[in-house]
Amino acid sequence: MTRIPPAARRTALLHAALRVVARDGVAAATTRRIVAEAGMPLASFHYVFSSRDELMAELVELAVAGEQSDLAPAFDPPPGDLRAAIRSGLQHYLDGVRADPDREKAMFELTQWALREPGFEPLARRQYERYYEVAEHAAADAARLTGSSWRLPLPQIARLLVTLTDGMTVAWLATRDDAAATAAMDFAADALAGLAATAPLAPTAPLAPTAPPASPSPSLLPNAGAR
Repeated sequence: MTRIPPAARRTALLHAALRVVARDGVAAATTRRIVAEAGMPLASFHYVFSSRDELMAELVELAVAGEQSDLAPAFDPPPGDLRAAIRSGLQHYLDGVRADPDREKAMFELTQWALREPGFEPLARRQYERYYEVAEHAAADAARLTGSSWRLPLPQIARLLVTLTDGMTVAWLATRDDAAATAAMDFAADALAGLAATAPLAPTAPLAPTAPPASPSPSLLPNAGAR
């Protein structure tokens, strides 16, 4: 029997856990269910993970890492067109959601479980901290690629981006309505692009000199005798 390296075994168990969580929920993701999904004996789990909690924490990191490149623009946007870069990144992100909806369902399931389970709230916070990190990198890249700048601090832009993508993702998972998702992406791109600094006006040619204004008519001058 071929011996599986520990790193490969760990990765296989994480992917198996992600499938179980997406299909059946976190409560069903017992160690026995996970190893059965991975086609491994139970001893394999305890060989690479000290506990199910350790696996859950690493599962969040794995799933978020899968979204790291999903917000990147799918093309090289023209200089100054931040809106096009944002819209391209959102489309790339939604394409990733459509390609692997189970990953997204698992992520929402993990968030809800961590918020309900006593002692696991920090895992939910860490999950969103990682989302904000990914979104911040994406926003910085979009500005850099287009030679633009943000009027708000990057962390604020990142939180808005995550809020918009969260809503779009849940709605698409529930309805699978691509037209509604397209409208949401257009709205999000317009709204976020509106938070970019206005480009400076191009210099204009100086006006031709004009003749000095004529002296005012004596009838318009103040009456000296009235002082």
